[in-house]
Amino acid sequence: MSDLQTKPEGELTLQTVAMPADTNSGGDIFGGWVVSQMDLAAGITAQQRAQGRAATVAIEALRFHAPVLVGDLFSVYSTIIRTGRTSITMHIEAWVRRQRTGEQSMVTEGDFTFVAIAESGVTRALPERGIHD
Repeated sequence: MSDLQTKPEGELTLQTVAMPADTNSGGDIFGGWVVSQMDLAAGITAQQRAQGRAATVAIEALRFHAPVLVGDLFSVYSTIIRTGRTSITMHIEAWVRRQRTGEQSMVTEGDFTFVAIAESGVTRALPERGIHD
């Protein structure tokens, strides 16, 4: 994350509000909840590009920059950064808009890789062109 980055990059893929049930013992939103929301967003983008089933195979370079607070508007942005024969790698950014101040900032980012999956459960080739190409 650059200190100069003041707005999200990528396509808004998922948006929700962080709720008290999702907190850790310190009162912040649990990191596992954050990663789960990012994985859901990445899965949406992967399935659109794959035009069918896709599964997470790797999460790399995951960085937590700031906590998510109860009441934050939590938004996830997805950008496809490369595709292979069966795989799709995306950069995923999680941003919040603070409930009390309206301030917007990136809280977490990482690279998620998915593979296209056939109905039989084995990997399959990506279509030549997808919705995001």
